[in-house]
Amino acid sequence: MVQVPDRLEAGSPYPLGATFDGLGVNFAVFSANADAIDLCVFDSDGKRQIACLPLPEWTDEVWHGYLPGARPGLLYGFRAHGRYEPENGHRFNPNKLLLDPYARKLAGNLRWTDALHSYRVRSPRKDMSFDRRDSAAAMPKAVVTTEAFDWSGDRRPNTPWSETVIYEAHTKGLTKLLEDVPARERGTLAALAHPTVIDHLQRIGATALELLPIHSIVQDRRLQEAGLVNYWGYNTLSFFSPERRYMASDDSDELRIAIRRLHAAGIEVILDVVYNHTAEGSELGPTFNFRGLDNASYYRLVEDNPRYCVNDTGTGNTLDLSHPRVLQMVADSLRHWAESYRIDGFRFDLGVTLGREGDNGFDPRSGFFDVLRQDPVLNGLKLISEPWDIGPGGYQLGNHPPGFAEWNDKFRDATRRFWRGDGDMRPEFAKRIAGSADLFDRRARRPWAGVNFIAAHDGQPLADIVSYEGKHNEANGEDNNDGHSENYSRNWGAEGPTDDPAIREIRQRVTRSMLTTLFASLGTPMLLGGDEFGRSQFGNNNAYCQDNEISWFDWSRLETEEGQRLRNYVARLATIRREHLLMRASRFLHGEVEVAPGILDVDWFDERGLHLSEEDWHNSEGRALVMRRARARKDGSLKLVSLLVNGSGDPLTFRLPPPGDVQTRMLIDSADPNGPERDFDEAIEVQDRAAVIVVGTRAAN
Repeated sequence: MVQVPDRLEAGSPYPLGATFDGLGVNFAVFSANADAIDLCVFDSDGKRQIACLPLPEWTDEVWHGYLPGARPGLLYGFRAHGRYEPENGHRFNPNKLLLDPYARKLAGNLRWTDALHSYRVRSPRKDMSFDRRDSAAAMPKAVVTTEAFDWSGDRRPNTPWSETVIYEAHTKGLTKLLEDVPARERGTLAALAHPTVIDHLQRIGATALELLPIHSIVQDRRLQEAGLVNYWGYNTLSFFSPERRYMASDDSDELRIAIRRLHAAGIEVILDVVYNHTAEGSELGPTFNFRGLDNASYYRLVEDNPRYCVNDTGTGNTLDLSHPRVLQMVADSLRHWAESYRIDGFRFDLGVTLGREGDNGFDPRSGFFDVLRQDPVLNGLKLISEPWDIGPGGYQLGNHPPGFAEWNDKFRDATRRFWRGDGDMRPEFAKRIAGSADLFDRRARRPWAGVNFIAAHDGQPLADIVSYEGKHNEANGEDNNDGHSENYSRNWGAEGPTDDPAIREIRQRVTRSMLTTLFASLGTPMLLGGDEFGRSQFGNNNAYCQDNEISWFDWSRLETEEGQRLRNYVARLATIRREHLLMRASRFLHGEVEVAPGILDVDWFDERGLHLSEEDWHNSEGRALVMRRARARKDGSLKLVSLLVNGSGDPLTFRLPPPGDVQTRMLIDSADPNGPERDFDEAIEVQDRAAVIVVGTRAAN
């Protein structure tokens, strides 16, 4: 155990956090409004505080000190002294042990108790009261770390955006029931490196694995008391440390090893990150770190009454990224994951919140976007925004700056509605499958900026979208009142599982048709993990608190004929997309460029092979559509790729438009998933609620 001196040496204000230099550890923590900050050192099991020493220096609003002789493995926390004036936004309480915002590793678990609050929870004065109990026994401790991992030989896949296929999954849910994985590793980060996982991702053509949050989180007190858990993990405690429940060991190198093996297989790793809020909740929430260190700097507070937090996130608080030190923390966190773990990209939860500057609303030129776009480490990574929050003007799809991709919920809704048979959908559906140029074609952005998806973690998986008319969230304990009320789903004749062969057949066909739409559309396709073999959540469209079979992947479905057929169909779609450049055009197509006489780069037809008239486009019952893309090759030949969709309830004969001197081949048919590719002449039968991809080639003159 380190011999703690009577006082700390001055140390340095940079870098922030705890930094081991071989002789000792430098500690630096930001607080603009504290009067003093103490470093508290704990014994090896974190139960006993063995020293509490003031950080001796304050430079550029960073408190710092140096502990000679300290080594990696040291457990520590902070205590902040200052005004307890909630009415002025200040909530300092030295009785509360505070976690270092830059902690790379945590020890111990948070134990819920009223002592975690800076005020007396049961006081009639609520947060205007003051709690003098020590919270250290209930708090996890930060651990001093050093990092020495050999990345030599590792090569980032650097998959071009136009070739990217994202697979969204939950770290635990992905492998918890995967029997090929050793029992102790199932549901952990280590399992991501298992050959079965990697082989599966490669087989279905996924180029990037996007993981739900793996930052250290707090389990919500309300959920714990209800016997539930925060499964998704959107409740961040520490932005620099991995969540311990996802670790098979106490060694964070297991994540690095997994990423290195995924990279070797050509698969990128993208993290879903939550920088819009923290686990401290509203002004009535607990004090873990930011609130106690400097509430007025870290959080956006109501301007004329700073006792209260701005709640643009729906979680009680909103981080203030207009503050330079808060923005610095976010950028430092991102660089840490990009450099220490070689993460390839980030998906930003409630990305609109990150682009809010004070009370001025969303700004695509805000500091957050500016910092990431010019940062030499981050600007080359894949950056994806969830383009909405619940604040004023919170829906900003298409309004993010170049360099960012955005989740395209308009694609999701249009695809679901078209295939369930809604009227008046042909114009909207056409916009979405053509890359949503109306949203993204500005400031030199490309079609990849729209991340197209049919299903995501937030909602029902694809199998449930075709099996349930409504949501079934009873297990969440909120009387089925939580989650979206409109799924744009259809059960096709029975609610939930059924043995009726006709219903099962139409469900499978519509499933394949939606997947065909996803892979044939311009934009970046994102597949919800498990949709490739029919994973179900039994109708639950808000499984955030279900750490059980509702959320875990049931890999036994892959042993069924239906599961294998669907997985193989997805693999074929991915291969077609990869092999045909027109399926993933790198630029927007507007039907304004002739690639050959009478042949536009993109064009639209009905089942008769005729251009759609204005009246046709607005025919509310029009459910047949052909999107044809074309390009001229360097040798003078012409390449055509067409997506034929029949959203009606009857089979239709599709006649292809001119030119007639094209050799045409059907690549895939959602009504015949095992059917081979085949040549045909001018007409092809497309079954009801089916989609077909055809390719045509005209030789050079």
